[in-house]
Amino acid sequence: MTADQIAALAAAGESETIEFKSSTGQRRAAAKTMCAMLNARGGYVLFGVTPEGEAAGQQVGERTMEEVTAEIQLIEPPAFPEIERVRIADNREVIAVRVGRGRARPYVYRGAAYRRVGSSTLVLSPDEYNRMLFERMHSEQRWENQPAAGWGIENLDVDEIRATAAEAVRRGRLTEIANWEPAELLRGMGLYRDGILRRAAAVLFGGRRLEFEMPQCFIRAARFRGTDRMEFSDNRQFYGNAFTLLAKAETFLSDHLPIASRFEPGSFQRIDIPLYPPSATREAIVNALCHRDYSIGGGSVGVAVYDDRLEVTSTGRLPFGLTPADLFEPHESRPWNPMIARTFYRRGVIEAWGRGTTRMAEEVTAAGLPPLEIEERGECVTVRFRHGQPLPSRREEEVHLTEQQQAVLDLLEASDRALARRDIRSRLASPPEDRRLSKDLDFLRSKGLAILTGRGRSAKWKRA
Repeated sequence: MTADQIAALAAAGESETIEFKSSTGQRRAAAKTMCAMLNARGGYVLFGVTPEGEAAGQQVGERTMEEVTAEIQLIEPPAFPEIERVRIADNREVIAVRVGRGRARPYVYRGAAYRRVGSSTLVLSPDEYNRMLFERMHSEQRWENQPAAGWGIENLDVDEIRATAAEAVRRGRLTEIANWEPAELLRGMGLYRDGILRRAAAVLFGGRRLEFEMPQCFIRAARFRGTDRMEFSDNRQFYGNAFTLLAKAETFLSDHLPIASRFEPGSFQRIDIPLYPPSATREAIVNALCHRDYSIGGGSVGVAVYDDRLEVTSTGRLPFGLTPADLFEPHESRPWNPMIARTFYRRGVIEAWGRGTTRMAEEVTAAGLPPLEIEERGECVTVRFRHGQPLPSRREEEVHLTEQQQAVLDLLEASDRALARRDIRSRLASPPEDRRLSKDLDFLRSKGLAILTGRGRSAKWKRA
């Protein structure tokens, strides 16, 4: 660093990243500031510059440098800022200490942690300290990068692994592959190291074992009647790897969300307009799969369709101190599960880092819908799409029923109580065979039009 560069920094004045100390006699206060800068964005501490910004310098000897170094060594974990002596006059120098953003935050000096607020150095609050400590631990050891005990490559979907690798190469997100063996492909994606399969690999490519050994790998999907959870017309649970769950959730939405159709003037081609932008709802599901906390064994992703809204909910809090408001502004992408998120990116499911929520909000607004909502409550995060108008069940609109099935449905609709199968048969004008009636009732239930309660002799049917 030169004298001119020192003068330029001095002229800029003190800030979050620049601190002046008239002499090394203030080295204790300076070390607090260095600790704060390590916990923030880094910066410069200049000894020999007055609070007014005059680069006066000071006499510097070997003892002076030893005292500054000794004070810096009291910062924990150890930090190694760059220290330069810059000559200002014949016998006067400025000591410039350049501090980078710490990689092992939080840093502590003499038993306390500090942060920068403007040009002030303040003690870090317990909540901020704990958050930084958690971030440091998360970068080194988290659920997804731990060994998948008892799992081998034979327990994974090899076709899905190869499809992911092929798409990553096509998009230029993975280098050309010479060996297409599953172990090599997983190693190239960082999911298989030292002969050990990582949990992220099981979440992304696991088979039937997931339902029993990682039960948190499932999606709850429901279509509720009305605007609350009192009654539903369809209720599903899907188990499987992340790519399977994404496909199942999208199919569920396509079954239950209506589509408006129109024709352009002078054209016979129909244009279908989904109720909610499909790319936005897909992004919400992908985010839930990538950012949820898999360490919560009873956790899941929820997809709930109501008459007036759609909600996608995931278990776990927003990562690293983010708030729902932050997600609507440009923000750094720091996924809770970076290995899972990176694989989604390579597959082309995620197109841009740190833009997912802002893009969702833009698409919702462009579609003329109420603003997108993101809520954090308890240990869950919910993304909410509102429509504003009650929407009919798409299943009821599109299912084509036989005359017999319609008669059964009308009977259930007219009844003020649930009916046993024998009661339904006896009330029909043309009673069918038991086997035929059972098939019709099962069909109506599969389409979300009828609900079965009870079992065996106590089994009864009602309108969904």
